[in-house]
Amino acid sequence: MTTIDIHFVQGLTLAERAALVTGADFWYTAQVPGVERVMFADGPAGIRKPNNAQDTMGLTESEPAVAFPSAALLASSFDEDLLHRYGQQLGAAAAAKQVSVLLGPEVNLKRNPLAGRNFEYLSEDPLVTGRLGTAFVKGVQSAGVGIALKHFAVTNRESHRYTVSSNVDERALRELYLAQFEKIVKTARPAAIMCAYNRLNGVPMSENQRLLTGILRDEWGFTGMVMSDWGAVVDHVTALKAGLDLEMPGKGAQSVAEIVQAVKAGRLDEMALNRAALRVLQVMHDWARPAQTPTVDFAAKHQFARELAAQSMVLLQNWDEELPLDQPAESIAVIGELAAHPHFMGRGSSQVNPTHVVTPLAAMPKQATYAQGYRLDQTTADPTLVDEAVALAKRSDHVVIFAGYPDGYESEGLDHDDINLPDNQNELIAQLAAIHNHVTVVLQNGAAITMPWAGDVTAILESYLAGEAVGEATWDVLTGAVNPSGKLAESFPVYLGDNPATLFFNADAEKEDYREGIFVGYRYYDTKELEVRFPFGHGMSYTDFAYDDLQVEELADTVKVTATVRNIGDRAGKEVVQLYVVNEASRVAMPAHELRGFEKVSLAPGEATTVTFELDRRAFSWYNAANKQWQADNGHYEIQVGSSSRDIRLQAPLELTLGQTRQPVITADSYLDDIEASADPVVQIAFEQSGLKAAVQPLLDNPATVKIMENLPLRVLVTAGVDDAIVQKFLNLVLCG
Repeated sequence: MTTIDIHFVQGLTLAERAALVTGADFWYTAQVPGVERVMFADGPAGIRKPNNAQDTMGLTESEPAVAFPSAALLASSFDEDLLHRYGQQLGAAAAAKQVSVLLGPEVNLKRNPLAGRNFEYLSEDPLVTGRLGTAFVKGVQSAGVGIALKHFAVTNRESHRYTVSSNVDERALRELYLAQFEKIVKTARPAAIMCAYNRLNGVPMSENQRLLTGILRDEWGFTGMVMSDWGAVVDHVTALKAGLDLEMPGKGAQSVAEIVQAVKAGRLDEMALNRAALRVLQVMHDWARPAQTPTVDFAAKHQFARELAAQSMVLLQNWDEELPLDQPAESIAVIGELAAHPHFMGRGSSQVNPTHVVTPLAAMPKQATYAQGYRLDQTTADPTLVDEAVALAKRSDHVVIFAGYPDGYESEGLDHDDINLPDNQNELIAQLAAIHNHVTVVLQNGAAITMPWAGDVTAILESYLAGEAVGEATWDVLTGAVNPSGKLAESFPVYLGDNPATLFFNADAEKEDYREGIFVGYRYYDTKELEVRFPFGHGMSYTDFAYDDLQVEELADTVKVTATVRNIGDRAGKEVVQLYVVNEASRVAMPAHELRGFEKVSLAPGEATTVTFELDRRAFSWYNAANKQWQADNGHYEIQVGSSSRDIRLQAPLELTLGQTRQPVITADSYLDDIEASADPVVQIAFEQSGLKAAVQPLLDNPATVKIMENLPLRVLVTAGVDDAIVQKFLNLVLCG
């Protein structure tokens, strides 16, 4: 096998090197003597390998593949082992199709529910996205197929995606929009990173040297290949200088000529070209197509898709234990065209040619009877269909109505105008709830929606886009064959306008201003104490779990947290134990709490287990843009452990000492709490010796004046009756040290 090094690159002609940094066609790299070309394929929810190599838009039918659940559903599992197994299955399927690098997963955050690609994103939280994304990438690459992690970075809308500028402050950029990429790059080592279409603060991603080189390579140590999204490159020469290695799909011979001419004219350093060509060659070498094509057991993969979906679905509501429907003698009315024609996958890069779609109608129990209820190609009610559905509901013990969006509604390239279900579906649900006490709504949607009928129905099951085994998996959960254990990886607001980014989302064709900063998702809703329809981390089970015995211990470099969780119900089940940190130490804007750990445990009835979390310094840190570093402040924190961001079961205080003590610079503009917070002995001695402490103490001890005193800088203390000479003496003592 050819050894790939800089000497090999230098042995290639200039034209061959130029060809390596641009695609040979829509899906393949160029081929040079000694190294076989490699193929890319979309793969976030199944392998999308076009039958036609020139098919860039997926307009022709792709090769048959198992349609797995969307990322929105998979993330709800909160199960790293499950995501790793999924990655292995997907990697094996890709290898069987001679695909070398899969394009995915998408790990941008769900900032606003209007974003058309939310179904492909994992979560609104970077910790969840980072950990599950790491498991996915490791699983795929363990099967011998590389991953191109995407889209780097800060791409949260589809409208004008080729040109829009995502304008975000440095703290939000680091804490939210880059954190998951950092985690995956450092721990999973993906073969490639795909840069996004959009600009970041005005600079195209493909030309963003700070992002592609300064942060990705110099800070995080990434050694793989940086490739473009299809058509994302504005200026290929500038992009190569910034750190891009491969333009896809490129412009064929024209691209090669442009690079050759740029080198000859001195506009592109030949070393930059060599560096990029070497990285492309390394991917071609390391992730070459397998010598023998393994076979694919489509039936087995379909069953795994069924397991994935059932283990991830979220039971949002279950009043009076309506579910499971495990009494075969009771009749069930199955209503809704989505039962017959389910919305089980998104369009665009997630669209595959499924091998075996099992609809909810085909999988429904024998005691169930079907009525269409509404038409997917209309938004107005069909009186005949409504009457049939109501009549069926009246003569049935239970009603299960499938609601959501028609196929094609959720796709890359398209954002939404609202998050409401079609009117005919909302009206039908309301009518059924008005005449029946046992109504279950099964949702098929890619992101958060409004539910004006939520208070009137008995049960709600969120199935998102569940893949080709949607029917079997849905009934597995509805009938209790599988005990639901999914948790929402995103918040569901009551109204769209409750989301803080709605004011700015798609408001300007040229720019997307992230004015909400770090307050995204539950970080906003929980801090504002705003009512939500269903909170982040929420999901019910057919059993119950009790939490007890929270222990918090600060060690040399970490904080150890343990808690006991017990299954107190009569069914085996799984619980996602979530740990949140409340930061009361840092003098910057902070969310009410932030997720800093989660573990999924499986417990038999009566069984208990101890869940252990190890929190490092980063778990208590915020990004200090002024100092360009992560900062953990010593002081008071609270550790919370619970079942969702709004269902905190255990709390314990923590006085952190493994961080840094705040050392404010003392000037005439300093406040009294700056003095009290200073660990500098010179400051404390000067406070005593100058007489300033004695002068202000009575005012601090007086409830009527303490708040006023805390809000006066030293130079203004004279207005509170403190002798200015004492203040000056204190400042002189501090200055002299």
